[in-house]
Amino acid sequence: MLKKRIIVCLDVKDGRTTKGVKFLNNVDIGDPVEMAAEYYRQGVDELVFYDIIASARGRGPILELIKNVASQVFIPFCVGGGIGTLDDIRSTILAGAEKISLNSQAVKNPDLITQGARVFGNQCIVLGMDAKADPTCPSGYRVYINGGRVATEYDAREWAIKAVKLGAGEIVLNSMDADGTRNGYELNLTKMIAESVDVPVVASGGGGKTSHLADVLTAGKADAALIASMVHSGDYTIGSIKSELNAGGIPVRLS
Repeated sequence: MLKKRIIVCLDVKDGRTTKGVKFLNNVDIGDPVEMAAEYYRQGVDELVFYDIIASARGRGPILELIKNVASQVFIPFCVGGGIGTLDDIRSTILAGAEKISLNSQAVKNPDLITQGARVFGNQCIVLGMDAKADPTCPSGYRVYINGGRVATEYDAREWAIKAVKLGAGEIVLNSMDADGTRNGYELNLTKMIAESVDVPVVASGGGGKTSHLADVLTAGKADAALIASMVHSGDYTIGSIKSELNAGGIPVRLS
């Protein structure tokens, strides 16, 4: 059986790691380089780095910071935020990223998914998707961009299917309603997307305790769980989470 992955997300704003609730009221919680090194030491499977204001400000990725974070970790490292061209993808990979997350820029220019997958491989191109409950959409969820500030015309399920056809090799699915609440993942949304595509789906938004991860990795059918607040707060370590999941019969990579 394939092992489930535990992924830590570093949301970065102005060079510092930040955390908010439902995309609002962000506070500074530390240096992303130091935090990356610590989570790597703890045994995290992958690391995700999101520059949460790059797209809204219309600028590209901060390559020097990406390079510094990459120097601290020897695991898959995914970078998103402000990556809008093939040159941006190339320079971010050269700075040390193994995967590129396309979110706002993928919606604005879907062909970038296809171009990126053709040049760098499907495994390198991740669709980052911020979805929020909306009863007017066929699936019940609408896609948002620019750090959750702008609603799109895309239905979440339809966009996931389209992005995979275009070449996305993985989806990081973030529930805006659950983001930062620590009340549990959006199981209905996660399961729906996981059952609709044939690529790995990473659940994001709402992880607060290990049972939440167990739920989304089983009932939610996610291939991986992305966490932030529960480890940033110091309430859990990667090791303690993995030990609990393993004891509950969920296959994880133990250090």
